[in-house]
Amino acid sequence: MHRSLRNAFATVIVTGALTAAAPAAGAAEQAPSTAGVRAELRNPKTIKVADYNRARTTLINAGSRTASKSHPAHGTKDVPVSHGTGLLAEARDEFRAADRNLPAGQKKSDMSIPHDNAVHSAADTMGIDRW
Repeated sequence: MHRSLRNAFATVIVTGALTAAAPAAGAAEQAPSTAGVRAELRNPKTIKVADYNRARTTLINAGSRTASKSHPAHGTKDVPVSHGTGLLAEARDEFRAADRNLPAGQKKSDMSIPHDNAVHSAADTMGIDRW
């Protein structure tokens, strides 16, 4: 949900910036359309330990062995975002390898739909957009 709100907010900002940069009212040119523009948002610098551990549990429940071998975060308030992106990337690669023989209709992003949903749910939990 946070990801959707951030994307909507970024779209509003981009639209406002493009409107402000539009030529004067008497000019024949118009501002470029922003319908297909998707603003790139940055990953956070840190992730709350509880969010990291919830995301890790989501991936473990989806069947990720690499997530189950990772250690739960503890003893600190936050963890670096690289911990979260690494967790997501390893699970993604593991799921893609495990699901490579599935029919195309049962896959999304080269993995089964439930695995894809689990990876994206874990990413949303940590507030990560790119991994």
